[in-house]
Amino acid sequence: MTIEVTTADNADYLWVVADRIRFLGGVPGSDLELLDIEVPPGSGTPPHVHESPELIYILEGELTLRQFDTDQFPREIKAGAGTSVKVPSRVPHNYSNESSAPVRMLVMIAPSMIAFFRDIGSEHRMEGVPDFARIGAAMSRHGIETLPMAA
Repeated sequence: MTIEVTTADNADYLWVVADRIRFLGGVPGSDLELLDIEVPPGSGTPPHVHESPELIYILEGELTLRQFDTDQFPREIKAGAGTSVKVPSRVPHNYSNESSAPVRMLVMIAPSMIAFFRDIGSEHRMEGVPDFARIGAAMSRHGIETLPMAA
């Protein structure tokens, strides 16, 4: 084995809808991979659930995360720079950048989520309305379930 080095110049990255995801590689001997994700103002995910746990560390900006429960209002978390958030497997959640500044975060996830991002990602930033049918089909293929929008 050798030590691997990934820099901003040699990292593989894709645009996933409006977010830029940089693939930093896996942790040897584990089932975790590290991503560097840039989330522009107004971007985010719909409420969803998946098998992969997530560990999120905010580098810059403020991210809004929500945990959804069927009999309560969503629990809202404002996570600023230096904050770590753990999302267990199968916990209904979403994130959004509701601020006027970009958010940059490190995220550790399982390879199943990496496969989803690679499936729907593009080398070029998308213009216009996302292809929601294509994204929904990819979510189904990778075991990601969307939830009804909370009121």
